[in-house]
Amino acid sequence: MSDCIFCGIIAGDIPSTKVSETETTYAFMDINPANDGHLLVIPKQHSTDLLDIGADDLTAVTLEAQRIALAVVDDLGADGVNLLNCCKAPAWQTVFHFHLHVIPRYADRTKDRLSLPWQPGVAGDQDVMSGYAEKLSAALHC
Repeated sequence: MSDCIFCGIIAGDIPSTKVSETETTYAFMDINPANDGHLLVIPKQHSTDLLDIGADDLTAVTLEAQRIALAVVDDLGADGVNLLNCCKAPAWQTVFHFHLHVIPRYADRTKDRLSLPWQPGVAGDQDVMSGYAEKLSAALHC
């Protein structure tokens, strides 16, 4: 797509700091990193988001993100890794070309600027959860 920043990066029209490239994926450093070593993995073929990407490209991006996550732990010394996808603007998507964030995480809080946007351990309403589960199960024909 001519107006897509990530398509421009893949085409070489927009500079990036490349980490890896396969036949179908491209990984590069995020210019607005959450933590040091934060990078993105994208399919070379344009897909708008998680709801648009084909299974083969999704698989390729996910497997490349896993390969990179191993290097983030082994070679950057990260203590963990977050993989993050934001699908649609209300879910924080700002570039509308599917991408996975690979974010190194560090036990040393001086190296790690992220915090959870919700409170783990706060139980949800069981009746509400059951209602959503029923609707989704019916939609998925489970």
